[in-house]
Amino acid sequence: MRGESEPSGIDRRQATKNLVMHGVAARALVTSTLVTASSVARSGLAEDAPAKLRVAVIGTGGMGGGHVRMLAARTDCDLVAVCDVDRLRLEKAAQSVTEAGRGVPETFSDMRDCFRSPNIDAVFIATPDHWHAPAALLALEAGKHVYVEKPCCHNLREGWLLEEAVRKSGKVLQVGTQSRSSPVVAAGIARLRQGAIGQVLVAKAWNSQRRGSIGKESPGDPPAELDYPNWLGPARPVPYRRNLLHGVWRWWYDFGCGDIGNDGVHDVDVALWGLGVDRLPDWVGCYGAKDFFDDDQQFPDTQYAVCEFGSENGAGRPRQLIFEQRIWSPYLQEGYENGAAFYGTEGMMLMGHNVGWKLYGPRNELKEELTGRPEVADHHGNFFRAIDRREAASAPIDAGLLSAGVVHLANISARLKRGMALDRTARKIMGDDEATRLLGRDYSDTHWGVPKGLS
Repeated sequence: MRGESEPSGIDRRQATKNLVMHGVAARALVTSTLVTASSVARSGLAEDAPAKLRVAVIGTGGMGGGHVRMLAARTDCDLVAVCDVDRLRLEKAAQSVTEAGRGVPETFSDMRDCFRSPNIDAVFIATPDHWHAPAALLALEAGKHVYVEKPCCHNLREGWLLEEAVRKSGKVLQVGTQSRSSPVVAAGIARLRQGAIGQVLVAKAWNSQRRGSIGKESPGDPPAELDYPNWLGPARPVPYRRNLLHGVWRWWYDFGCGDIGNDGVHDVDVALWGLGVDRLPDWVGCYGAKDFFDDDQQFPDTQYAVCEFGSENGAGRPRQLIFEQRIWSPYLQEGYENGAAFYGTEGMMLMGHNVGWKLYGPRNELKEELTGRPEVADHHGNFFRAIDRREAASAPIDAGLLSAGVVHLANISARLKRGMALDRTARKIMGDDEATRLLGRDYSDTHWGVPKGLS
């Protein structure tokens, strides 16, 4: 769909052609941006890919439950196994596969059994954040292709380790930032690359919505159906609380990344994509506080971050990324609850996460618009096609680590209440040992899930 005004210098037929070019050029942009050595590492996969991919889902609540339902409905894969540390969730997931007419899947309470199985080619990891990278590392080591939910890592040290493991494995890793497989988003990025708003110097991402309180709870006993020690896994042991899981883990430092790492990372990812940068920022400053909720959650409910990218960022000149978050907000910002904006020398583009985008020229003249939303099923399809080498993964480790890295650096800055300069080569925060320690985390002394070399 377009607005009343035509793009400057482009007739209606050519403008429409530009907007629907995702079938060719925009798809190339999806797969070329931030896809570097990971594409080369995937050579030879077509020989290993079975006629129909056999997949397992690890973590079957929330987003994982959605993956189970969508994968069970596909005809280009077989959902052969489900895995969860919660017995009730595991039983529900298995039932949903059977009710979809796909037979009875294997059920596992220990993800290692999925990784050992010769009957599984690829795993979908939809665990809490603190398990994302450790589970993905184990899966890659076992020779499985990996679809891992966002953010791809709980901290940057795990992310760097995962990046190296993908390179060495020759397997496909897809991060669950599904906007990267959206034709509408790809068409918008294509227009930015074509110079539709001039040089893009600043991008802004925002997460503006009304969340609920998680309350205050005292430690207690976990429910009988939950294998709590393996839910904790590689994290340092802490007592069970009712407002720790399910789903509520994302507000705790040990297990989640706050809402910037939950909904916000989708918008950060798109903002970075449109900005055209290919490495972590040189400097990050973030204000974050609990200005609204009086509960146990540890991450900010109000957060403002600025990331500066020097000219050595893949885009040729300095760029800036801004992130805003108010998870107590009952109104839409820029017309969208979640989104990204791109500010260029000749105009701007506003992109709503689940809506589409509008391109404006000088003096806010609407030039073009396109509606549509990202679909997780499209992202699944791209993952499968990447495995047999018909396409490159839309959201490879390069892109996933970039967006997750911005999230982690912003959270560290907010937590310490100071700006930070990142030494990417040494992988530390310049002159700040405390911030450098927060690039990693404290782990369990004994659990098998602790990544090798990070204990």
